[in-house]
Amino acid sequence: MLMAHPAVLRNLIEQHDALRILHAEDGSPEARRRMDDVAYTLCVSTGTRDIDAALVAARHQLPGARTEDDSLLTT
Repeated sequence: MLMAHPAVLRNLIEQHDALRILHAEDGSPEARRRMDDVAYTLCVSTGTRDIDAALVAARHQLPGARTEDDSLLTT
């Protein structure tokens, strides 16, 4: 699988966070469309199917991510 560059992932995460706040504040259809576009791009970039998994995967691929962190694994 191709891996997105960490700078691209960081940018997408930042965009999603900003758009989520913007949508919560004004609820505009444009903000929602842009947020959906960024969510789709994050999913494609990380090989996931939903935004929550995409955000986790993207953050895990960033430099400095704790590779030994097993907090997502169930016991």
